[in-house]
Amino acid sequence: MNYIEITIPVSDVSIQEMLIAELENIDFESFEQDDENLKGFIREALFEEAKLKLILNKLSLTYSKSIVENKNWNELWESNFQPVIVNEFVGIRASFHQPISFVEHEILITPKMSFGTGHHATTYMMIELMKGVDFQEKSVADFGTGTGVLAILASKLGALSIWATDNDDWCIENATENSTNNNCKNIDIQKVESFESNKSFDIILANINKNIILGNFNYLVSSLLNNGLLLLSGLLKEDETDILAEAEQHNLRHVQTEEKNGWVAMKFSKK
Repeated sequence: MNYIEITIPVSDVSIQEMLIAELENIDFESFEQDDENLKGFIREALFEEAKLKLILNKLSLTYSKSIVENKNWNELWESNFQPVIVNEFVGIRASFHQPISFVEHEILITPKMSFGTGHHATTYMMIELMKGVDFQEKSVADFGTGTGVLAILASKLGALSIWATDNDDWCIENATENSTNNNCKNIDIQKVESFESNKSFDIILANINKNIILGNFNYLVSSLLNNGLLLLSGLLKEDETDILAEAEQHNLRHVQTEEKNGWVAMKFSKK
């Protein structure tokens, strides 16, 4: 399974972040940012060049394209992966890094192609929101689990059970491996296409994107127990108004919004 690497010369971080949100909507899975370029990675079979050009033409941006073989992609990903520190609360590292001794919780992951290693602002803010939540003996769902980082953290914070879901086979494989490596016995990882289920939860985590969140809002709210908490991210700052309006329609109380690099994470409670 080969991947296509798209390199877009753009130095403005706010434009890079906006592009990430748009490219995610056309099946791009992972991104690398530096001071000069944004790189996006998409499975070769899913790549539609016309959709990419439509997005970039609006900003008069150019791009270059190359093929990355799966085995070489993993080597590249590992070589670029650096530990992530969220204050002194959580440290996320790979097995080839030194232990992070000064944080409350350390998460060990195998850095593959799955989204959600903690480097991105959305995952970082979700971890910050989780710090202020009591997970002890709570039932938790992680919708769009990616690498499984948030589910693993919920387990380390004392959750009774975690239902972690994604619609991507690679994410399911990676999250399962990472859950095992962190000795998490209470995470049930399943492949699903939507959040429709007959399960109920005290806390629901959803770090995906606006369209998927809004498309599943009824399911998320109906699965949330009274006084339960819904933590959302994968949202741009301009998405906040639409999410607030949808939450109000579902009788959710807005508790908190965090903002970082043009992205937001939001916490709601069910009245």
